[in-house]
Amino acid sequence: MKPVKIFILLFFVSAILWQGCLKNSQETTLPLAANSGKIDFNYHVKPILSDKCFACHGPDANKRESGLRLDTEEGALMALKSDPHAFAIVRGNVAQSVLLKRIFAEDPKFRMPPVESNLELSEPEKEILKKWIEQGAEYKKHWAFIPPQQSPLPEPSPDGWEHNEIDRFIFAKLKEKGLKPNDPAHKERLIRRVSFDLTGLPPTMTQVDAFLQDESPKAFEKVIDQLLASPAYGERWANYWLDVARYGDSHGYQDDLPRVMWPWRDWVIHAFNKNLPYDQFVTWQLAGDLLPNATKEQILASGFNRNHKITQEGGVIPEEYRTEYVVDRTNTFGKAFLGVSVECSRCHDHKYDPILQKDFYSIYSFFNQVKEKGLINYGELPKPNITITQSDLNDVLKFINGKTIGAKDTVTVMVMGDDEPRKTFVLDRGEYDKPTKVEVRPNTPVAILPYDSTMYGTNRLGINEMAV
Repeated sequence: MKPVKIFILLFFVSAILWQGCLKNSQETTLPLAANSGKIDFNYHVKPILSDKCFACHGPDANKRESGLRLDTEEGALMALKSDPHAFAIVRGNVAQSVLLKRIFAEDPKFRMPPVESNLELSEPEKEILKKWIEQGAEYKKHWAFIPPQQSPLPEPSPDGWEHNEIDRFIFAKLKEKGLKPNDPAHKERLIRRVSFDLTGLPPTMTQVDAFLQDESPKAFEKVIDQLLASPAYGERWANYWLDVARYGDSHGYQDDLPRVMWPWRDWVIHAFNKNLPYDQFVTWQLAGDLLPNATKEQILASGFNRNHKITQEGGVIPEEYRTEYVVDRTNTFGKAFLGVSVECSRCHDHKYDPILQKDFYSIYSFFNQVKEKGLINYGELPKPNITITQSDLNDVLKFINGKTIGAKDTVTVMVMGDDEPRKTFVLDRGEYDKPTKVEVRPNTPVAILPYDSTMYGTNRLGINEMAV
């Protein structure tokens, strides 16, 4: 199983993809319309339809005009409501595709998008849609729901500039844009960059001098190994996970009283510095308390799912806030482990992603079993929790910063712990007091990854196995 340090690679790749998506959303990839290249629905067509057409012909049924829906393949290929013998898109047939007649129309009263929408297709965008229909008008699912496939490696550069497979893709894109690679960075700048990236700190003069004097081919690799071995590495990279896990040492509501969650934070830093295998990193946080003969460290790790806000405000309805805590865990699981936002499906089927409201509450049911209260008394320590003693700090939990405990003999940390099985029902519009008759069982969205309860079980240990 890949180690937790794969998080670094995933972060950099995500950043690159995000920048690429951002750039592509601001630019129209028009050159392909002028050559014989294949038009890709997700890359070329969907951005155009989304920007110029979906407002009236998209997923929102309340705003849809003429019964025409272009965001789904089925809707786009249906006969028009106004003429059962006409079709917006006829695959491979430009002349019979009404969509093309409308977007190329000279008469502004007939042309789409309509003048009053203040939207207008550029000529290159029209050509992309035309060529797409010529090529068969292939629709694709959102790229995030298409299983990845191995891409063929681009040709290497003539001078052997690249050092690995990723460099070959970079060089191919540079060549496509008429650019050349920069000259190698000076060693002083290189060590400064990698030091800030891996530790968040500048290199020391000793580190800089050692790197400058090392003329071996693996001098830079040595620097990286040293930085990865530094305690600052875990402190730096834990930050990203702490953000995902909504870490905080206060309750978040009303008076926002302090609570103790920093031992869990210290565990995350420890996990990065220890290079804990990724499967354990995930398992312990999602279900460490459910492991057979769970250790105190594994139980502490399950504090991941107790970082949500907790109310102490008098007069609130306990069940309402208990529901909010479960919703928080559901949303966090979606973002952290499924890589998708599921919040919209709390109240209705998702408009833009293939996630049903039933899917939301099927995930919800995994986290709906915690033995907790929706409202705690002022100053009360929420349960479930564990107590960390000085003995623990000297033994199984040495990684916790004992100085933070100070004169206290113990600290108490919230962790996970399930109660008796609780049934889960879809909530009408997400309201805690409006359960429908639709009972759901632990499951995950089929569009992301089908869940086999006979193989994985029906508790958090099962959903953990699916996640890793």
